[in-house]
Amino acid sequence: VLGLLVWALIADTTYHLHAAYGWVMFVSIFFWILTVLFFVAYLLQLQLKFYMIPWPLLLMIFNAAATVLYITAFVTCAAAVEPTSWRQWDYNRRAAASFFACLTMIAYGVSIFFSFRAWKGLGSNAATSQVTDHA
Repeated sequence: VLGLLVWALIADTTYHLHAAYGWVMFVSIFFWILTVLFFVAYLLQLQLKFYMIPWPLLLMIFNAAATVLYITAFVTCAAAVEPTSWRQWDYNRRAAASFFACLTMIAYGVSIFFSFRAWKGLGSNAATSQVTDHA
């Protein structure tokens, strides 16, 4: 949802006049589409059908790449906001897009942590630890 807000807010401005917003649009749309594809894959339980793919490692790499590129998109978007813009609604939308890009970057960063725990197997609960202790 946060990534959708970023590209929707930028798309509603005259972003084509500023080259910096092209990068922000690319990053936000690209990772929004990939995130939706991963979400659908998990809803369809494709990780069980394609068990040979290391899904936790793949998600950790995906989240790390998204975080790094969202850092660049956030900095680019925030630096390109012109507070003296003659179009006040563009300023408001671009500033809001910068804010949501920062939140999206933080969300992907937190997802790295949880993906790492899943990859290393640190996310077990009491029931699974009881079963593995006696087996």
